[in-house]
This record gives sequence, structure tokens and C-alpha cells, in this order.
Amino acid sequence: MDVELILKVAGVGLIVTFVCQIMSKAGRDEQSTLVSLVGMVVILLLIADRIGELITKLKDVFLL
Repeated sequence: MDVELILKVAGVGLIVTFVCQIMSKAGRDEQSTLVSLVGMVVILLLIADRIGELITKLKDVFLL
């Protein structure tokens, strides 16, 4: 697995966690939830190609 991808995912996770904590402390729980959902979407977009490769390899292995 690519180290750069792991660092990007970790960076997005840290930023989202930081922003969610600040927003929760400020009493904006709805916006905090929205930020966490947006962070999950960003991470899914980052790893979408890898998931596609995984599915292709699994099809190759099991369908011969």
C-alpha cells in the first residue's frame, strides 16, 4: 500500500477530528456531524481507486 495515501487519510482524519471537537465545544453539534460526514466522503474519494483494484483482483482470483 502506498505510504502517501495512508498519510493523506491520516491527515484528513486529524483535521476532521480537530474541527469536530472545536465545533462540539462551541455548541454546534449539527455542523460537527456534517463535518465528520464530509470527511468520510473525502476519504472514500481518496481510496476509491484502491477499492476498485481490490474488487478486480478478487474477481480474478475467484472467477479464474
